[in-house]
Amino acid sequence: MSTLASLHRGFRADYLDYDTLTAQLRAWADAHPTLCRLESLGRTPEGREIWILSVGLELDRPRPAAWVDGNMHASEVCGSSVALAIAEDVLALHLGEPVDGISPKVAEVLRAIHLHVVPRISPDGAEAVLKTGRYVRSVPRDLRPNQEHARWICEDVDGDGLALVMRQQDPTGEYVESTEFPGLLVPRELDDEGPFYKIYPEGRVENWDGFTIPDPYFLSDNDTDLNRNFPYHWAPEPQQAGAGRYAGSEPETRAVVEAAMARPNLFAWLNLHTFGGVLIRPLGAAPDAKMAPGDLALFRQLEQWATELTGYPTVSGFHQFLYEPDKPLHGDLSDFAYHQRGAFAWVCELWDLFEQAGLPKRDRFVDRYSHLDREHVVQLAKWDRDHNQSAVIRPWKKHVHPQLGEVEVGGLDPRFGFWNPPRDRLAEVCRAQSALFARVAAWSPRVVLGEPTITPLAEGVHRVELEVANHGYLATYGIDSAKALPWNEPLHVEVEGLEVDAADRKRTIGHLEGWGRGRWSGGSALYFQRSRGSVSRARVSFVVRGQGDVTVRVRSCRVGTTERTIRID
Repeated sequence: MSTLASLHRGFRADYLDYDTLTAQLRAWADAHPTLCRLESLGRTPEGREIWILSVGLELDRPRPAAWVDGNMHASEVCGSSVALAIAEDVLALHLGEPVDGISPKVAEVLRAIHLHVVPRISPDGAEAVLKTGRYVRSVPRDLRPNQEHARWICEDVDGDGLALVMRQQDPTGEYVESTEFPGLLVPRELDDEGPFYKIYPEGRVENWDGFTIPDPYFLSDNDTDLNRNFPYHWAPEPQQAGAGRYAGSEPETRAVVEAAMARPNLFAWLNLHTFGGVLIRPLGAAPDAKMAPGDLALFRQLEQWATELTGYPTVSGFHQFLYEPDKPLHGDLSDFAYHQRGAFAWVCELWDLFEQAGLPKRDRFVDRYSHLDREHVVQLAKWDRDHNQSAVIRPWKKHVHPQLGEVEVGGLDPRFGFWNPPRDRLAEVCRAQSALFARVAAWSPRVVLGEPTITPLAEGVHRVELEVANHGYLATYGIDSAKALPWNEPLHVEVEGLEVDAADRKRTIGHLEGWGRGRWSGGSALYFQRSRGSVSRARVSFVVRGQGDVTVRVRSCRVGTTERTIRID
């Protein structure tokens, strides 16, 4: 058994609770302290750590870095498994173990960068979902000062340990039981005879007046959606539901923001969600015509790889993933990562349930979530029965509710099968997404110092010349749109040791382009193939007096430090 196999805690076949996830991260960090570092970005109100695992060589020396996070939305626990799988695969490459779907050349680049993994941004929320079954959008708390209104509180009312849903017969109900699939509720139509049902969260109504039943809120009984709480393009309620009290108001959001601000070397960022089976790319608030052409070419390359490796389509957040046309979302993490931190950032909605169940495609991908007719609802239920051991569609159990009277409890548990893949499909999702992420992470800039040329000028005086080149796919500034960010400093050269002219000790040589062009940027046209000039290299020359070692360092906050020590005899 390999070292990693002996440390594995089962995340490719199951969904880990907080303690097991923590044990997995600590197992890697304890077994491989020179390759793994486990740190806490902060602590949640319920006392859980928001872990970040860094993987790579020389973790104290900044290098180009890639980031992956998951489980920002509490019910979307598959993101944690995929994030852990990516960490395990990169660690395996460092240990010399082959990884399915990752070529030797890609592995070579991955061993030269740093990987930062935050597998569970919302540990409090995920724990509530895993242990109680209740729906939590992001975090299981509500800090709104206005709490005197009637609202649903999700909790177990029948003592079975789960908080699912309740149905109650009501002549004004919007649902009716399917004639094809007993127990399944489908949207009511004109010709239906009834009985008709209302569907509510399993729980109770706080501040109830004894008559008026409040609408269940899409955020459940929590006030903030973490993916509307990031500082880029943030907007308050009511303009953006779930925005939080201010940008970065939540400790989970603030922890991620502060970690990203401390790591200007992040050039790639994967934000994992469920479900749908789709990659969502920038721009989120403008059409493609407003995107930097070089960035768009990179996303077209991502699209090609995603189709080949995962079968998932790639869509524009603005063109195909706005819930309301011309009403962009505000304060989401991928926008922050792309616009404010200059990373090649995308969202993956894991688990292609629509494809698995054979549901029709829509012109706008986001419409696949809502444009469901009765037959589609039945189709999903049959898929659950035939391929998911009926884990989602549950029996109804009669119960006398302390407020509503006679109800039926249970009915629907979408956690494993709808919101997340069934456990027996988890490994294939992890494998495909890790292979895709590896290819994007291999876009890293790679600063290389060439062999020096040493020319004697006089007794004890030499001229040293060497080339600084970027052998990586991306430029040293990262993606095209990131170049204008004021913190995205150019490369600096520093010379230390012996006697060097003051003007030669430190200088700026600017950014160096990479060799990558993305897809359909013009370089593939056979009828006019041309390369750019010497945009990926620069020459450094300096005069040194004396004998001994002189060290040349090339650095920037974006790519870290590369150095070479030269012996002068």
